[in-house]
Amino acid sequence: MEIKMDLEPFFPEDVPLNRPVVISGPCSAESESQMLETAMALSDIGVKIFRAGIWKPRTRPNSFEGFGTDALPWLNTVREKTGMYTSTEVANVKHVYDALKFGVDILWIGARTSANPFAVQEIADALKGVDIPVMVKNPVNPDLELWIGALERLYHAGIRRLAAGHRGFSSSEKSEYRNNPQWQLPIELKRRIPNMPLINDPSHICGARERLLEVSQKAMDLNFDGLIIETHPNPDKAMSDAKQQITPAQLQELLAKLIIRNPEATINQKPSLEELRAEIDKLDDSILEIFEKRMNIIDKIGLYKKENNISILQNKRWDEILNRRIDMGQKKGLSEVFVSDLFKAIHQESINRQTKVMNG
Repeated sequence: MEIKMDLEPFFPEDVPLNRPVVISGPCSAESESQMLETAMALSDIGVKIFRAGIWKPRTRPNSFEGFGTDALPWLNTVREKTGMYTSTEVANVKHVYDALKFGVDILWIGARTSANPFAVQEIADALKGVDIPVMVKNPVNPDLELWIGALERLYHAGIRRLAAGHRGFSSSEKSEYRNNPQWQLPIELKRRIPNMPLINDPSHICGARERLLEVSQKAMDLNFDGLIIETHPNPDKAMSDAKQQITPAQLQELLAKLIIRNPEATINQKPSLEELRAEIDKLDDSILEIFEKRMNIIDKIGLYKKENNISILQNKRWDEILNRRIDMGQKKGLSEVFVSDLFKAIHQESINRQTKVMNG
């Protein structure tokens, strides 16, 4: 169901809205000179919004956690010397008050904080009556309702300049990414709140600079509004997240390589595109009819198991089905992840149906 939010423009009026709108700067504010050097280089290539971590929530207490409030004047220096807008992360009420006191232009709520409704509500209460853009990054865990709930808490507090930040999700499974993007979640958020700006954070998704272009291009192909990318004058010497940062010059190269596609089909393209979409609709209808027939058979299997006192889960049979379907899918050009996820979902629904039959 669509969620209605009467939002105002997130980006400042004089920031060009050509996709992607870029927010960039170092992971951590390390010194005034480092901040200014980065900002001046970014300003020279047309970046209008500067980011820097003032308070750094780290997993381990012995890691560098930022210079805190002492670094806020450095953001003022950036604004005064370059005319850029400044942004930083806030994780509690004190951070909010300090950031507002020093005139930070844009705030964001990080993944660890957005996972805690109590913390988000306290920040929302502290921002009541304040007209400031706030980006909410997705929670560390892949919970869309928690993400939307954090945005709603700020909206109910009167914040109308909101954006959703997509930085990927933690996972216990081995992945090629630092944080698995799980693109279906920001896509579903956009479906639920169509006017919510989406800003992709490839730095935290990748965890390594070599893949930034690939993820940034994916975000543009999915019609994201902006990118937030970490830059540093000397990334390898950075005090935090060195591997995922790039120089401003490398950022310029990355942006030049991006292909920005039209978000909508043109009039001349629409007939053929609509025909293809109509074919997809017919196939989707057929798939659902097949699923209906399959589940009817599952109900009969559940009844048979009930009458013969057979347990629902048959591990050997399930393992054979999954491996066979994955092998068949790969021969048909379908990825292992897609086929595996699809049949795991079908299997879970089958278990649910059989459970209802056997215990009904």
